[in-house]
Amino acid sequence: MAYVISDDCVACGTCIGECPAGAISEGDAKYNIDPNACLDCGTCADVCPSGAINPE
Repeated sequence: MAYVISDDCVACGTCIGECPAGAISEGDAKYNIDPNACLDCGTCADVCPSGAINPE
């Protein structure tokens, strides 16, 4: 089960450097997680200051 980034994302970029799989990319209004690359480790969710990253 991949993690997803909700509309609560403030595009701060904190998560992108923490993803060991490089599954996070910058989108227009928020960051996105590639579900095929996500390792389901939760590292990104642990560092998200807005709580916008959760398991799908």
